[in-house]
Amino acid sequence: MANILIRYGFLALLVALVVFFSVATSGFASPQAAVFIFQSVAITGILALGVTATLVVGGFDLSIGSVATSAMMAAAYAMIVLQQNAFVAVIFCLAIGALVGLVNGLIIVYMRVPDLLATLGMMFLLLGLQRIPTEGRSIAAGMTMPDGSTAQGTFSPAFMAIGRHRFDFFLPDLVPVSVVVLLILAVLIWFFLEYTRFGRMMYAVGSNPRAAELAGAPVKAYKIWAYIISGVFASIGGILLAARLGRGDIASGNNLLLDAVAAALIGYAVLGASKPNAFGTAIGALFVGVLLQGLTMMNVPYYTQDFVKGAVLVIALIFTFSLSGRTAR
Repeated sequence: MANILIRYGFLALLVALVVFFSVATSGFASPQAAVFIFQSVAITGILALGVTATLVVGGFDLSIGSVATSAMMAAAYAMIVLQQNAFVAVIFCLAIGALVGLVNGLIIVYMRVPDLLATLGMMFLLLGLQRIPTEGRSIAAGMTMPDGSTAQGTFSPAFMAIGRHRFDFFLPDLVPVSVVVLLILAVLIWFFLEYTRFGRMMYAVGSNPRAAELAGAPVKAYKIWAYIISGVFASIGGILLAARLGRGDIASGNNLLLDAVAAALIGYAVLGASKPNAFGTAIGALFVGVLLQGLTMMNVPYYTQDFVKGAVLVIALIFTFSLSGRTAR
């Protein structure tokens, strides 16, 4: 019985939530509401998949939220201020994510700084750095620059389509691009971690780095690559956020870190995995989206939603690990 609860208890809770909100609120069960939930968690889910890569190797990345907002600001700056096209802006943002991930990995692996401290320091560094070019102001078309000049660039239609275009799926204009990107990245990282030698070695490094090193695995390289993956995924989230908003808003990414971490940690409880995994992270992001959307539609005050989300996270993890510990004994 305990094994059944461990494997399917969280999925049963997710289904129960969907049924409850469908009955308690009007419109929750509609296709439009479902797509809105997916869209609301798309960016969070992408960041959470990046966090999962670092959790797999026994690390943790607290800088993902600031990487995403930095990428958003960089995309806006490249097109609005530097008047570059969408391709240049996207490559610029991806390079920023990869560079931040590389620096995080090098500091953690070679400088032996604990991952939480290293990525926390990077988070604060990026939060300050992204505000310097505009003296703390958001970036929008026609804005006045610190030197008094007016920004002449605009967001290109191709870039805006990344965040605002919708595909037809049974209904016209139903599925946003960000949802498609999330699904593609989730499948790719799931396949990469579960079915490639590189991914399996990352799990081995996270489980027992000493044993992996004795077996000849380049442990340091695997850890560094995990943080590069996290940085790139965070920058993809920032690109989608910039394309959705049509501006570089310095305050728009405030909750990205907490929601992404919650989704990644909830993944431990999915199917009794008790380990970081891409499938569980995707389900965790969906769970967070269903919970917050349902609470919003029930007019639950916004200031209580983080409490409810945190309580569910703690209960899910305690439930999973306590039961798995008992079955192991």
